[in-house]
Amino acid sequence: MDAKITEILVCPLCKGPLLWNEQKKEFYCRSDMKAFPVIDGIPCMVPTEAREMKEEEIEKLDKK
Repeated sequence: MDAKITEILVCPLCKGPLLWNEQKKEFYCRSDMKAFPVIDGIPCMVPTEAREMKEEEIEKLDKK
């Protein structure tokens, strides 16, 4: 994902930083434990489209 996009985007729920998950091609928020998909190269920041994440999944990503 383009570095400029990752600098600009924030979580639509808490306005906190988003992290990029290269493997799943999605942005995620540690605080809200939500993952936002990237569809056809465009981040979908609609909260209702976000995927719930488990704490173990976030911990695993943090170790990378």
